[in-house]
Amino acid sequence: MGFYQRFPLSFGFQRLRGPDGPASPASGPADRPGGLSGPSWLQPPAPGAAEGRRRRAPRRPGQGVCGPAHWGYVLGGRGRGRDEYEKRYSSAFPPQLRAQMRDLARGMFVFGYDNYMAHAFPQDELNPIHCRGRGPDRGDPSNLNINDVLGNYSLTLVDALDTLAIMGNSSEFQKAVKLVINTVSFDKDSTVQVFEATIRVLGSLLSAHRIITDSKQPFGDMTIKDYDNELLHMAHDLAVRLLPAFENTKTGIPYPRVNLKTGVPPDSNNETCTAGAGSLLVEFGILSRLLGDSTFEWVARRAVKALWSLRSSDTGLLGNVVNIQTGHWVGKQSGLGAGLDSFYEYLLKSYILFGEKEDLEMFNAAYQSIQNYLRRGREACNEGEGDPPLYVNVNMFSGQLMNTWIDSLQAFFPGLQVLIGDVEDAICLHAFYYAIWKRYGALPERYNWQLQAPDVLFYPLRPELVESTYLLYQATKNPFYLHVGMDILQSLEKYTKVKCGYATLHHVIDKSKEDRMESFFLSETCKYLYLLFDEENPVHKSGTRYMFTTEGHIISVDEHLRESPWKEFFSEEGGPDQVGKSGHRPKPQELNVINSSSNCNRVPDERRYALPLKSIYMRQIDQMVGLI
Repeated sequence: MGFYQRFPLSFGFQRLRGPDGPASPASGPADRPGGLSGPSWLQPPAPGAAEGRRRRAPRRPGQGVCGPAHWGYVLGGRGRGRDEYEKRYSSAFPPQLRAQMRDLARGMFVFGYDNYMAHAFPQDELNPIHCRGRGPDRGDPSNLNINDVLGNYSLTLVDALDTLAIMGNSSEFQKAVKLVINTVSFDKDSTVQVFEATIRVLGSLLSAHRIITDSKQPFGDMTIKDYDNELLHMAHDLAVRLLPAFENTKTGIPYPRVNLKTGVPPDSNNETCTAGAGSLLVEFGILSRLLGDSTFEWVARRAVKALWSLRSSDTGLLGNVVNIQTGHWVGKQSGLGAGLDSFYEYLLKSYILFGEKEDLEMFNAAYQSIQNYLRRGREACNEGEGDPPLYVNVNMFSGQLMNTWIDSLQAFFPGLQVLIGDVEDAICLHAFYYAIWKRYGALPERYNWQLQAPDVLFYPLRPELVESTYLLYQATKNPFYLHVGMDILQSLEKYTKVKCGYATLHHVIDKSKEDRMESFFLSETCKYLYLLFDEENPVHKSGTRYMFTTEGHIISVDEHLRESPWKEFFSEEGGPDQVGKSGHRPKPQELNVINSSSNCNRVPDERRYALPLKSIYMRQIDQMVGLI
């Protein structure tokens, strides 16, 4: 990325050092004081540096420090001036344009949803190019890309329920809920991934149930005549069918897949990813507390504690793949993307929902380890020497760089940083992912920041960058993020819209497509884009506080969800005593936790974020993607 303060800004790394190879001759200046060659991301933390960072709490945004002298230093008198950038990116976003973008986002959802209902329902997904439905691949059980997600239970319809409510479409919400109640069954000979079934289906059923039954919900008349908690009963039925994954495992970490009719397959894999096994607590915890049955929360919490107990005693990091019987780390890579992302997210969101102190303690310790070993670059985002921060993939035991790529799922992390109030770091990290989007009109699934090129070229309409954009706008109210959202909307319309919906990009460079529209496009991508531009949405106006699950399902943060009659039972099972056990780990700092609703309702300090967003970040982005 190379936002060098002393050298020309560029999106290149001039053939820099990889994790295992020697440095190649550079085509431009890359040396910095201290003799290090190339960006500091390629360098391990300096001796004692991590220890020094352990003593500080996560950074909080401070007052901007970028005056005219700083501008001359960064820009070197070259190129276009700051006034043009302020005009280009941070002028007031006209209300008419905002309404137009809101309507475009709603139209995007409606186009995808209506075509799913017309051409694909009751199958799981829409093939938008050929206008057909898609279900599990019965002919090839090993096709996990399809079979992990599609369970023959009208996935896209179920996943979209609360998006209909948030957009205020009460008639279609009521119709969709009745369709789900009358046509969807989980008594299926389908082998699905526990994680995907939980976040997409279980989470949506619980969200829609709460919208129907919560008299304080602000979305309009979403009541269902003669509703008798059917969605809650369906959620219970699905969760019971997922419970065999937690049986016959020596560690308490669940099997990755179950057959909804017969349980864990005889040939089931004993290896699972940390995110898949450790990101079930929000949905399972909500279900337990609504039912008054501790079973579901207990198994999910036991899995989290088991994973937590296996973290490195030296770094506090976890790996990305573990053997559920032996507890041996099969994948030793620690990062923020695939295999780990939602594990961190749900430590924090479980605390927000349930108020269990141990969840916050685990999150604090995990966040500190992330800052100590994954974060490379200068201390501050927008000041000081060295490269802007980037979070890299490292060996969980040593903290040494393992590769030079990031994946698109990592784009969720700025949004998570917003929730804890670490806004300045969130601003800077978001700019990196947006720069990649600006270059390709999409986020490649994996991007090699050393080679300056995608490693994995497809983009399946993922929502993570949109989610972070939405949360950053709510935190800062800076119109820059409305411009980002407009860029994303226009890219999706230009490159992914096809005859009957929106299609996965097979290749972000040549823009060839795959005939698949995953359910999260309607559940998350369209939802966050709509909320970004819908200033008057009840989510932003209601006194009720809301949180979004990792699949974008809206959940009210209610006091009764913090009532846990089985709390002492949980503590007897072990786990909380594991937190902060090792002397190598810092004492967790209490974070200023903010959920998405409080971000929506608070008044931001406009002066704090105005200059960096209006000027410096956008100039960096433009030079990164070669626009100037």
